[in-house]
Amino acid sequence: MPTVSERLKEAREASGLDVHQIAEITKIKTEHIRAIENGEFEVFTAPIYIRGFVRTYARTVKLNDEEILKQLADELSHSQKLSEPPSLTGPARGPIDWIMYQLSKLNWRVMAPLLGITLLALIFIGSYRVYKSVQARDPLADLGPGLYQADPDDYSNTAPIPKSP
Repeated sequence: MPTVSERLKEAREASGLDVHQIAEITKIKTEHIRAIENGEFEVFTAPIYIRGFVRTYARTVKLNDEEILKQLADELSHSQKLSEPPSLTGPARGPIDWIMYQLSKLNWRVMAPLLGITLLALIFIGSYRVYKSVQARDPLADLGPGLYQADPDDYSNTAPIPKSP
């Protein structure tokens, strides 16, 4: 007995239609029609799409859609991925996904100016602190030794200690 894919392809060819004409009539992408005709059901994210596309395709080429869907259910039951219902929660998400989700909920027409004002305030405060630290610094701290240095052993050049009256 031919598979669903083979039956649909034979019916399409018998009716004289090509893949592009079927896609135009059914509004199904040509890639999906080719995947159905090749039996590559794993490209679909959920079995509900496969059943809907196959039903529409079968009606278009004038096949009994109930019979085709029963045969399709039998074929899909042999597939590990497609026999189970799809997960409703999706894959586990990490911290980056959570952060991106939270950022997507923000109203950026309000947040962008607030972030800009905050950034300008931080730049102003930082500049002011640098300015104050430069002003508080000793201007002579970086000077080296002077040109004249007294000889530590020569006491003749020193002034006498004043005597009290």
